Amino acid sequence: MSLRTTLIDAESLSRLAPHGVLIVDCRFDLADPAKGEREYLDGHIPGAVYASLDRDLSDLSRQVEGLGRHPLPLESALSQVFSRWGWQAGMQVVSYDVAGGALAAARLWWLLRLVGEKNVAVLDGGYAAWQAAGLPIEKGVAAARTASEVSLRFDASLLLDHTRLPDAVAKGALLDARAAPRYRGDVEPLDRVGGHVPGALNRPFGDNLDSDGRFKSAAQLRDEFVAVLGSSTDPLNVVHMCGSGVTACHNLLAMEHAGLHGSRLYPPSWSGWISDPARPVAKG
Repeated sequence: MSLRTTLIDAESLSRLAPHGVLIVDCRFDLADPAKGEREYLDGHIPGAVYASLDRDLSDLSRQVEGLGRHPLPLESALSQVFSRWGWQAGMQVVSYDVAGGALAAARLWWLLRLVGEKNVAVLDGGYAAWQAAGLPIEKGVAAARTASEVSLRFDASLLLDHTRLPDAVAKGALLDARAAPRYRGDVEPLDRVGGHVPGALNRPFGDNLDSDGRFKSAAQLRDEFVAVLGSSTDPLNVVHMCGSGVTACHNLLAMEHAGLHGSRLYPPSWSGWISDPARPVAKG
């Protein structure tokens, strides 16, 4: 089996041996956190397990630590999740959602990259692409897999906290994945303060997709990111953020697919940055 590390199309996924791939349904709705799981039960790719952004891919109890609306789960908790799914190191993982990968397939993709696993891809076009291809679906909960022994460790070099962010921005580029009106501070539907981190550039994650909901070509993505960042900016010096560290993973995925490797994430993102009123806010 040829392993995929960024994107996979529906037909290619359908040809993978079921026992050799872990498929994860990551559908989630910020306005209705239970909606994604309801939709999963109504129909999903055969064999897929369900991952909740709030329950499995985040630790909401850590919000009080100033880590934003979707703090990263602890290593031990994430290990338990993958153990329950029967995942083993090196296994091909494919995640999907109905938001072009943004909620929250790209988050799962990035979490596996964070623990050193590269054999993970996002279904290009998401669940809609699977349905459009006329491929089978199943209802209810997928058959349980045999639990595995999993012990994950995060690569701290891929993460930035509040204290390290200003220095990183000075040495490279901070890329904000939120829509332009939120970046400018014109509107703010989720957080108490609008605007952006001083010095941050804007690359809305939605710009990574074509009109059909699939990712643009690697060449086009590369040209567009270089246009925002500048040709002299080393991808290793690029840091990504958004509102809560979720849709920023979409830009991370797009850059990796474009061959711009090694950028990092500021997980607390805007909701974490503004947890301290003393931190500066830029608008416009």
